[in-house]
Amino acid sequence: MFKKIVALLMVGSMFALVGCNTVHGVGKDIEKGGEAIQKAVK
Repeated sequence: MFKKIVALLMVGSMFALVGCNTVHGVGKDIEKGGEAIQKAVK
């Protein structure tokens, strides 16, 4: 039983880290898109 709980916690932690990196990457992409729009307007 203990091994199952530890395995579930590890899998959950991996998904949390991947999700965090994905959100961070989307933020960078949006920022670059905004910069490109600003350059196009000038």
